[in-house]
Amino acid sequence: MRPVNHFTSLLAGLLLLLPLTASAENSKTFGQYVIHYNALATDVLPPEVARQYRITRSRNRGMINITVLKNILGSPGQPVHAQVEVSARNLAGQARAINTREIRDGNAIYYIGEFGVANEETLKFKVQARPQGSQESVQVEFSQDFYTQ
Repeated sequence: MRPVNHFTSLLAGLLLLLPLTASAENSKTFGQYVIHYNALATDVLPPEVARQYRITRSRNRGMINITVLKNILGSPGQPVHAQVEVSARNLAGQARAINTREIRDGNAIYYIGEFGVANEETLKFKVQARPQGSQESVQVEFSQDFYTQ
């Protein structure tokens, strides 16, 4: 078994359990899968974590994190690969596609996407995820406010 890395634990805590600016419910269950999602300004990441995962730290940069877990009785779920597509729209209707990349750390699988944000900007995210081995995609929509000053 691989020893748990301090940064891995910190990243997992920040990205999966941090509802600091997300709504209280940041996961959605679809049949046998659970999609965990959140978005935050990258300046809240510790510098070491940002360096390790090649994430640009800035109050003018946002990051979305998606994790897809398969429900397994008696466990917190098993991370699975997924095809993940993310788009966002601000309140003025301006749309943007957000490229994601897969980050594997031990058994954990994260889909991370970075994007620019303006002060007091609200983004409405649409996440499409198709878990590996599934013929169906699932969709999650949520909003996030960003404050850069």
